[in-house]
Amino acid sequence: MSITSITKNTWIDIREYIFIAFGLLLYAGAWKGLLLPHKITGGGVTGIGALLYYATEIPISVTFFGINFVLLAIAVKTIGWKFSLRTIYGVGIITLYFAFLPQAPLGTFINPDENFMACVLGGLLMGAGIGIVFLSNGSSGGTDIIAKVVNKYRNVTLGRVLLYCDVLIISSSYFLKFGKIETVVYGLTTLAISTISVDMVINGVRQSVQFFIFSKEYEQIATRINTEVHRGVTILDGMGWYSKEPVKVVTVVARKNESIKIFRIVKDVDPNAFISQSSVIGVYGQGFDVIKGK
Repeated sequence: MSITSITKNTWIDIREYIFIAFGLLLYAGAWKGLLLPHKITGGGVTGIGALLYYATEIPISVTFFGINFVLLAIAVKTIGWKFSLRTIYGVGIITLYFAFLPQAPLGTFINPDENFMACVLGGLLMGAGIGIVFLSNGSSGGTDIIAKVVNKYRNVTLGRVLLYCDVLIISSSYFLKFGKIETVVYGLTTLAISTISVDMVINGVRQSVQFFIFSKEYEQIATRINTEVHRGVTILDGMGWYSKEPVKVVTVVARKNESIKIFRIVKDVDPNAFISQSSVIGVYGQGFDVIKGK
């Protein structure tokens, strides 16, 4: 591996660690600024820490670190260091955030009676933070570790394990909050909104589109897409059924945010070209996501 490649990979790692720290700052800020002041319970180890905080006043940072310390010890033995290193980093950063970020007094950002608004905004902010962490190949620890361990030994998806854990934790708030069903509803609402927010952040960046471009100037269009958008292009042979004439079809898969560049190239080269654009669920391989074996 060349020095240039090593430098590039090192910079990518540093950038990802910075984004992980930023995403976790949003996550911790949602808890300290919105959820904890309104006594709303979320999922994960943070949700367990919140329940203990409401019942015993034990700082959430203490509970979060203690539980994750045990889970990380298990993860290192069962999963290995590759997953655990970034998880250790994430757990350390978020523990510091929980310990040193001041908790906002009730009513600082939202009216004390607006619990529903607090869970909506808290869920959005929390989900956006976790989405950024996931995009940077990071982890906040907690139930992520449990899900990884279970998935290694049982044919259960990560998402399902996380869902089971979160619903169980949130449902427990019914017994710790004197039988108030509202606390469970607020917690489940926060969970649902944060899940949607995570998907929006991740899919908004990774969403891909596929183009079929019909044009007599296919060579120039293909060359410019290669050089200006830096995407691979495939030329297909076709035949217009009405005209019975052969036609070349330019096929290209790109990120959604690259669509405007491709449209501009085609319009500049051949304003009369026929273009078909469609969304694709998953794209794996060079320039896109890593091919998944499971």
